[in-house]
Amino acid sequence: MQNEITNALSRAAASRAAGDIDAAWNALQRAHVISQPALLPHLVVHRAMLSLAVAQRDGKEVSGQLLRLALAPVGHMLGRTPWGNPGRSNVSKFARAPLPDDVARLYAQAGVEVK
Repeated sequence: MQNEITNALSRAAASRAAGDIDAAWNALQRAHVISQPALLPHLVVHRAMLSLAVAQRDGKEVSGQLLRLALAPVGHMLGRTPWGNPGRSNVSKFARAPLPDDVARLYAQAGVEVK
């Protein structure tokens, strides 16, 4: 799964550099869903989301990402991951969403059990 996360983060960085902010956010959201089973990659993705929000001067998104960076470790410790959540501030940090089929396959291959 780490390769998929790295690829999505690379696509986000390339899109951001090209000025395609929507594509950057889409890639970051994909990276977020893939990274949810592991705390460190999950935090790395939220840090990238925070960086993009700061660059856009989006105060609501900056606040949302700071809160998610603080809450992610607690959620991991308590086993309260909102699977499929895209990680943006325009979606409740507690809301679950359906996993894309390819991500569900990645999880299954990695032995991740979605509860």
